[in-house]
Amino acid sequence: MSEIRRQVPVYGDALPTSTPQRNATFALKVLLLAGLGAVFFVTYGLSNWLAGQHAHVPSFAFAWERHIPFWPWTIVPYWSIDFLYAASFFLWTQRDELLGHAKRLLTTQCISFVCFVVWPLRFGFDRPPVSGVSGALFTLLAGFDKPFNQAPSLHIGLLVVLWVLYATRLHGFWRGVVHVWFAMIGLSVFTTYQHHMIDVPTGAAVGCFALFLFPMPGVRTSAVDAAAYRQAQRLAWRYAMGAAIGIAAACFTIPVAPAWSLLLGWIALALLCVAIVYWRTDPALFQKDRHGNMPWPALMLFAPTIFGMFVNSRLWTWRHPALTLIRDDVFVGRIPTSHALRHAGITAVVDLAAEMPRWVRLRPTLAYVCVPQLDLVLPTLAQIRQTVAAIDTLRASGHRVLVCCALGYSRSALSTCCWLADHLRLDDAQEAVALLRAARPQIVLSTQGVAPIQHYIAQRAIVTADAARAESNRHA
Repeated sequence: MSEIRRQVPVYGDALPTSTPQRNATFALKVLLLAGLGAVFFVTYGLSNWLAGQHAHVPSFAFAWERHIPFWPWTIVPYWSIDFLYAASFFLWTQRDELLGHAKRLLTTQCISFVCFVVWPLRFGFDRPPVSGVSGALFTLLAGFDKPFNQAPSLHIGLLVVLWVLYATRLHGFWRGVVHVWFAMIGLSVFTTYQHHMIDVPTGAAVGCFALFLFPMPGVRTSAVDAAAYRQAQRLAWRYAMGAAIGIAAACFTIPVAPAWSLLLGWIALALLCVAIVYWRTDPALFQKDRHGNMPWPALMLFAPTIFGMFVNSRLWTWRHPALTLIRDDVFVGRIPTSHALRHAGITAVVDLAAEMPRWVRLRPTLAYVCVPQLDLVLPTLAQIRQTVAAIDTLRASGHRVLVCCALGYSRSALSTCCWLADHLRLDDAQEAVALLRAARPQIVLSTQGVAPIQHYIAQRAIVTADAARAESNRHA
């Protein structure tokens, strides 16, 4: 970590984040498929064998699961995931993207294997006899599968990873077919009597976690900044402590309240992921796109923290204005609702909240720009410039612009101060802060928070001087 800090010694300097793309060769695809297939059979077989050495392997099922029907024909979609798994390696053309896919699958397999060994469970119901084609497929399955390896369901974990892949590669009618078929695969883990209910959410959590650790192509990592890095590390530890407490509570409640244990485990996993986001100082890991949307695995993963942060934003701001007019049709406020936008006549939103999806529905009359920033962490110079440019562009198009973050007190205030300094040609950051505070007294900008504003002003002066010098030389 000290090496990273030495590489990023000054506010606004950043590490390079992109590397040249290389093609994925057919040989590499086959090698990865063979390697991960071998890992699967070795670890799956080993965990089955280890579970079989126990004198007693418990089973966990809710009483209502006795009413789940047994449908032999659903062994076909159940088995189909093997074909989809193998074919998935040949859908990639770039080497880095293929390796990312392999990492997602390997992560899902390894986490599941560890859970199978640490917490062995067995399927508790007897499967009725089956004949015909379905019977042959069940017999083939029984050749390497045992009634162990239950939670988390590796089948569901891999299903989540593959579902996202195939859904992004197909469109229109065929994407609909993908959704229907993958839903049938998910249903089949019940109707083939392979898994109990508790296995499914835990398996889905593993798949979503793998997609978080190694995002799908299109998620671009952000620049790393020294001041932001130090702030983010402290916050990462706090979230990690919350995750540890949640994990301990989940383990404690398993024997007495398993449903509550699942909820606590979900909260702990969400907090752990937020801790990783802050540890890596990268708002892009929340996977919020330029339209303010998060992919469904990220929404599932972060749902507890999204809910908590939304409630927190309302509790902190319920006695204060949701948004405030600062100057010349530029407003500052919290993440808005559609009602708040209509009431204020807002026609454009600049959204700085990385941790929450967009709440308002996009419509032709509403312009939207997303510049995700981490809460309680200083933005980079690039993020500030992008925000200021968005405000200017939207104003030039005649929009009434809302610059928003979770509370409307810090991130949005800092960036709007930079816009004020530009708009009014101010040379002192404190002047911009005073103007904003006069309109919205609740803003929270410490001395450390004012520093990026002054740095932005200084950089603007340098750019202006360089432009003037270039113009002078051109006419000389």
